Amino acid sequence: MELRQLNTFRTVASTLNFSRAAEALSYVPSNVTMQIKALEDELGVRLFDRLGKQLALTPEGKRFLTHIQSVLDKLDEARSVVHDNENLNGTLTISANEVLCAYRLPVVFRLFRLRQPRVRLIFRSVPNQQLKQTLFEGAADVVFMLDEPIRSTGLAVEPLLEETFCLFAAPDHPLANRTELQLEDFHGEVFLTNEKGCTYRTMFDRSFEKEGIDSITYLEFQNAEAIKQCAITGIGIAFLPEIVTKAEVERGELVALPWQIPDLHVYTQMLWHKDKWLSPIMLSFIEAAREVLVQGRGI
Repeated sequence: MELRQLNTFRTVASTLNFSRAAEALSYVPSNVTMQIKALEDELGVRLFDRLGKQLALTPEGKRFLTHIQSVLDKLDEARSVVHDNENLNGTLTISANEVLCAYRLPVVFRLFRLRQPRVRLIFRSVPNQQLKQTLFEGAADVVFMLDEPIRSTGLAVEPLLEETFCLFAAPDHPLANRTELQLEDFHGEVFLTNEKGCTYRTMFDRSFEKEGIDSITYLEFQNAEAIKQCAITGIGIAFLPEIVTKAEVERGELVALPWQIPDLHVYTQMLWHKDKWLSPIMLSFIEAAREVLVQGRGI
């Protein structure tokens, strides 16, 4: 078993794609495939399920990744001692949900790339409810979550900024020109939301249930862009973070309704495993995220 194979395995586990892993490692795809097969043959287990063009870690692959992650972290730590930290090189894997990927992280990535051009930055969009697990499994170095304040004994959690959520509708919606709304005004309306299981969908349901309303008509979607576009066409009222609709509101395609959702406190939060060694690469990325999202630099 070679360190090269372990590093290749970690990269494939992060990208779940042989071609992207090969590009990140500066290999040809056949080389990556050959290394993974050799590792699987030596271990006597399948590390990945090959589902057509898609890859997924097997249970054995997930357990193996958890154990070899600490070995590779120690190796990275040893390398950093003998190399100039002003010229970092290596791989960093970041995960977040699609909202943060599209509307918060691009500026962070840009600043980090300007400072550390030799670092291979790998990003994976992961549903909010699965993000913590990627840290425990070693599939990501740093994750970003939209959630209520998170408390964890195994993870370091750093809230970066509070996000404002509103109800949005097309400008010709019957409620769009109202200066004040009552609960009964929403009778018969269709709400466009994320699917059940999403943290802020749960908080949305909870806020209306507190008011004694439990029979709401929903159209459920997997991503914010679909919710936004359906609201623009007048299908219903969208429940979204302000960052998602900023451009559409400025263009007059959507308006925010005058309705405050009580007890809704959602933050963009940065997380990493408490036991993970904070390499110079990770520290550089964490600092870039703080500068952009907390101090507002580069925005």
